[in-house]
Amino acid sequence: MSVKPWDGRFSEKTDRSVEAFTSSIDIDKRLYCYDIDGSVAHCKMLAKAAIISQEDALSLIQGLGKIKREIERGGFRFDDSLEDIHMHVEARLVQEVGRVAQKLHTARSRNDQVALDVRMYLRHETVALIKNLIQLRKVILGLARIHLDVVMPGYTHLQRAQPVLLSHHLMAYYEMFSRDADRFNDGLKRINVMPLGSAALAGTTYPIDRDYTAKLLNFPKVSANSIDSVSDRDFIIEFLSSASICMVHLSRMSEEFILWSSSEFGFIELPDAFATGSSIMPQKKNPDVSELVRGKTGRVFGDLMTLLTLMKALPLAYNRDMQEDKVSLFNTSDILKQCIDIYIKMLPNLNIRKDTMYAAASKGFLNATDMADYLTMKGIAFREAHSCVGKAVSYALRNNKELHELTLNELKSFSSLITEDIYDILTPQQMINRRKSFGGTATENVIAAVEAAEKQLDKETETFLSVKAALKNQVC
Repeated sequence: MSVKPWDGRFSEKTDRSVEAFTSSIDIDKRLYCYDIDGSVAHCKMLAKAAIISQEDALSLIQGLGKIKREIERGGFRFDDSLEDIHMHVEARLVQEVGRVAQKLHTARSRNDQVALDVRMYLRHETVALIKNLIQLRKVILGLARIHLDVVMPGYTHLQRAQPVLLSHHLMAYYEMFSRDADRFNDGLKRINVMPLGSAALAGTTYPIDRDYTAKLLNFPKVSANSIDSVSDRDFIIEFLSSASICMVHLSRMSEEFILWSSSEFGFIELPDAFATGSSIMPQKKNPDVSELVRGKTGRVFGDLMTLLTLMKALPLAYNRDMQEDKVSLFNTSDILKQCIDIYIKMLPNLNIRKDTMYAAASKGFLNATDMADYLTMKGIAFREAHSCVGKAVSYALRNNKELHELTLNELKSFSSLITEDIYDILTPQQMINRRKSFGGTATENVIAAVEAAEKQLDKETETFLSVKAALKNQVC
């Protein structure tokens, strides 16, 4: 049982069951890199402010570097009695450089230290996710460009509604993931705030230079209120919220791939490398990847609810409950990165069954709205035209025909305004290309949308590279 930094106040040793119960090292040891980098910056600041000597600072920095390399090599021993990564590093530093290690904690607390570590970690994870979302959207754009000639039925209520281009459908997901990237980018502003120097909750009496520490760690902003600095977890909640929305989009895409790969749809075939079989039914090819993405969405939602519940009734400032935040944060970050990565790899290998999609878009009265629009252009009010076409659909159903399979005389029985030219507008390609309103599915629109998106992604990539370069020294 190791000596605790608070032993001076207590007359009894901490019970081993309490040590095990309060320990978080199995979770927060992954923060070691950020904890050590933050300590190095803090040490440099203490020396600059003449709170410790330059000689002591050099010794501490060298010791911290050695500990970092030791952890990276896998030679570091973790122990529940030391609770968290902060105490592990400090205890090992004492062994490495002696009593001078006890000076490192001057003008800080574990409260502002963990807030710094989590912000540095989440900053790195957010930047990585933004990169992944750029790559995912590039893959989607590639599919959209390749399949510009593929016509499929668009759906409402999971019922065939109107024909659309597959590329237009894919670009809907591009828009969703673009909003996700925007959310993560915006959240980065609130993550990228430097809390160190707030100490336990009230600040410190030492003449510290928080701006200097922020500069060393590439933080553009310093937290303004010491109480808020150590008790704020809004930035984690916001990240989990953005991640949950992104998982909704991944789950919706997954659901469509599950449906489309079924025998009932037959729109796509999943690559063998991204599907599994049955232990009992030799013919099966299961969409397990998409099903697992859909299933993992619930875990991410649960992490968001965990943090909201954790924080909803906590008085200011720090409370030990907040130790539990990292379990949900790490879980969500890992899941989201994994799900995006697997779709980046799977999407380019989808087998699109163009003929099956076109056949599905050619039946089921998907041209009914276009027939109503045709009559409206002839001078009939749309509601009247809607009723007229509804009767035509009913007649066609009774006679096992599609609207475009009815003879001209049959069509004229519903309106004398119908002439031979109606057949020209009832083909799927014509229905698609006539929808030229901004954002519509017309081929020229979709091509323009793809080209605009490619330019936008080029700009985002440039911005991402500049952000990544600014954080190059704080990447673990």
